[in-house]
Formats: sequence, structure tokens, C-alpha cells
Amino acid sequence: MKRVGYDADTGRYYFRDRDGAVWQGAEGAEFSEMTKVSDAPHPMPDDNQDEDLEAAPTRADGYQPLSTDTNTMAYKPYINTNAYTTLFPFFLLIAVMLLLIWRLVLSPGLANPAEMCPKNTTGYWVQPGDSCWEIARVHGCSFDEFKELNQKVQCDPLMPGTTVCLPDSPRPTPS
Repeated sequence: MKRVGYDADTGRYYFRDRDGAVWQGAEGAEFSEMTKVSDAPHPMPDDNQDEDLEAAPTRADGYQPLSTDTNTMAYKPYINTNAYTTLFPFFLLIAVMLLLIWRLVLSPGLANPAEMCPKNTTGYWVQPGDSCWEIARVHGCSFDEFKELNQKVQCDPLMPGTTVCLPDSPRPTPS
């Protein structure tokens, strides 16, 4: 027996036997005692074909479109964009906190220059185009004294916006 149809109005399944006769099941039951409806009206095609007449192509996830589906094109997953909209303020807050930590902990050179330098020294905010030698010469101290006060400062790429320490009283430069 092979299932060949279903009548949704009566809730009956229809089957065809090897000889081509059509049988129907009890109303509302998928499995029940069957009664013969008709003999084979015409010769049946080769029974070696194992295809279900009602079967629709199925996807990998088992979805079968209904016979009333007008859109049986490719499956498009539903993406809930509201979830991303809801999470945006959370991620924005995380980004602001990370920037604040970077500003206060990882780049203390951007803080108040006066707080960075020891007593009897003054902080100087490096401008674009400045060099360690030029800053020391303009403020009246030797390059060795400048390097001693600013041991962590790298002079090769002197970055604008960093803070360097200079002696309070300018000393006359030796001639």
C-alpha cells in the first residue's frame, strides 16, 4: 500500500494497492481499517518508482511548504534587528568606560602636566615640531639634565601632547 492522498474536508487518507485499487481509511484517523473505494481504473505506472505523490521538496531542517504557500522560494531566516537596537546602549556604555580607563590609567601623560613632575620642576606640554634638544635649549637646561628629569620620555619619536618636566628657574646656558 502507498498513500496517494488526503481529503482535508473529511479527514480521510487514500491509499493505492499493488493492483491499482484505491482504498480509504476511517474518517479522522491516520491509521485505521481501510475500505475499498474503487478498482484500478487504468493500468498503474511502474511501481518501482518510490516517490510520494504528495511529497513536497524538503529542506535540511525538515520544513515542507504547505500546498497553499504561494512563496515557496528559498528559505530566508528571520533576523530580529530589535535585539541589536536594544543592546546598542549597553555596548556604547562599555566603549565609553574603556576609553575612560585608557585615558586615566594607560595614558597618564594626558593628565595635568603639573601633577606629573616632581617638586622644583615645571611641566611642559610638547607641541608638534618640538624636539628634546630644542626644548632643553629654549628653557635653559642641558640635554643631560633634561634626560635625567625625563627618563621615560623617548626623544626619537617625541610625541606631541605628552608632558615633559623642566627645571623651574632657567639657568644661563654655557657659551
